[in-house]
Amino acid sequence: MKIKNNTMQRYKSIQGLRSFKNTLPTKARKIIIKKGEIYSKTLDNWKFLVGEDLFQVCFPRSFKKNNLRGKCLNIMVKRGHEVDLEYSRKIIIDKINYFFGYDVIQSIKIYTFENEIKEEVDHKNNYVTKSKFAKKISEINNSNIKNSLMQMSKVYKEK
Repeated sequence: MKIKNNTMQRYKSIQGLRSFKNTLPTKARKIIIKKGEIYSKTLDNWKFLVGEDLFQVCFPRSFKKNNLRGKCLNIMVKRGHEVDLEYSRKIIIDKINYFFGYDVIQSIKIYTFENEIKEEVDHKNNYVTKSKFAKKISEINNSNIKNSLMQMSKVYKEK
């Protein structure tokens, strides 16, 4: 293999395939690393930054840097807990800025979501996954096959 100097690369490279990090321009690489690092570290330490109560009801959605508003952290909150997050907004901003050691975030934008879990209860066959399959299974004449399919659907539903 021939080692050559590439003017488009930062490092001397072996001719052939190159890693993706070496093909990016240095300025673009710094921007991607900085934004990704802020969001990933915030996500990793979210429980420490907001506390146990807010950790259960909210999570960071994204980190954006706007020219007009400055640096903004978007947070998703369960419906009904917006007021709790609103009151602790300044404390969260201060903790995040203290954690990173410089002014990372200037504002927080709150988005709400509903956590709807609909439970359909079928009293006739509680362990069968769907009612259309329960009807087909009940039409089977062989009792051994019928029982094995019922048990299989029960195990499938548990997973």
